[in-house]
Amino acid sequence: MVRIKSFAAALAIALGVQACSEPVPAGPDAGTPAAPAAAPAEPPRTAVEALAPFYAQLEYDRPIAAEGPALPAPNMTLTSIAFGSCNTQEWEIPILRTIAGEDHDIFMYIGDNVYGDVYSDDATMPELREAYHALADRPEFQALRARFPMLATWDDHDYGQNDMGGRFAFKGFAQQLFLDFWRAPQDDVRRTREGIYDAHIFGEADRRVQVILLDTRYFRTNLTMTDERGAMGRERYLPSSDPEQSMLGAAQWAWLEAQLRQPADVRLIVTSIQVHADGHGWEAWRTMPYERDRLYRLVGETGAQGVVFVSGDRHSSGLYVREDVAPYPLYEITSSALNMSFRDENNEPGPHRIGDMYALVNYGVIGFDWDAAEIALQIKGLDGAVVREQIIPMAEIGAR
Repeated sequence: MVRIKSFAAALAIALGVQACSEPVPAGPDAGTPAAPAAAPAEPPRTAVEALAPFYAQLEYDRPIAAEGPALPAPNMTLTSIAFGSCNTQEWEIPILRTIAGEDHDIFMYIGDNVYGDVYSDDATMPELREAYHALADRPEFQALRARFPMLATWDDHDYGQNDMGGRFAFKGFAQQLFLDFWRAPQDDVRRTREGIYDAHIFGEADRRVQVILLDTRYFRTNLTMTDERGAMGRERYLPSSDPEQSMLGAAQWAWLEAQLRQPADVRLIVTSIQVHADGHGWEAWRTMPYERDRLYRLVGETGAQGVVFVSGDRHSSGLYVREDVAPYPLYEITSSALNMSFRDENNEPGPHRIGDMYALVNYGVIGFDWDAAEIALQIKGLDGAVVREQIIPMAEIGAR
């Protein structure tokens, strides 16, 4: 296996390093002109393009999850989707066995599915590859994988580096590892475009659920650093006044608009970082106010009904709602962490939060009661008991 220990070395191989040489004569004799040189290839525009030839010839042990059940048929009516985030492969994950003992139609890993930060600056990303291998070997993950069809998106720790966005040089290879691990088919459109954003629709008219999984890493511009590190509400990042900052990038924004114009009754917009939360200074959509306002506006402009945001990342869970940004109340459910709880409680301010946060290990469940025309947003603890819940009449969000 080729092992390159720095970005600079990998980039040099990818671009090719030519040694100096003596001038070549013009032809076999002084009177013969040289043949015209071939036009030089277009230089790579990004580090991803420059590194692509290097990764194309790289031999490595591909981390791949065991094969699981196929996704539900497009016409199947969904009744329950479970999800979770912040799942280190280095520790036991007993909550996965709890989830595997329940009945759900789909399980969604919505970010920090492994912790594989590439601290080595090695372009072959050994830490991320080893993290995926370790998760695949965990018996509790294997039990969950065998039980449910899965959907996934990533966050920073399974993207490659903490809090990293679009400037991450190895993101093209991270995308390849992600798609390989989650067994994306070779004809999956995500293998031919940048970013791992994805969407699916299940069910027929009046019971149609759309799942939109955003990529909040690949295209994201830099965040605005805090001026008071560690202070409540300003821990790491501040909201930016720069209208040029982007969370999703132009191509993904256009794609999202097209998705929201698709017919659906309930739409789950899965974003690895929180949308509504304004009480903390960690990563969240609040760090880019123009982009968050754009997201809210898009819901109204497209006429998309039944939108619910689904998020993770925070090592705490919570339920949120905003009634002032769209034609109907926009709810959000945040679930984190599957096995990375760092505290017993989280008392951060929550101007849009419904009730208290829950900081112990947890997972989320979104239930659809089509006969009663209700959606249940639930946070469940290690034993499967419901610890936070919000019932939403579908009519309230225009879902029916």
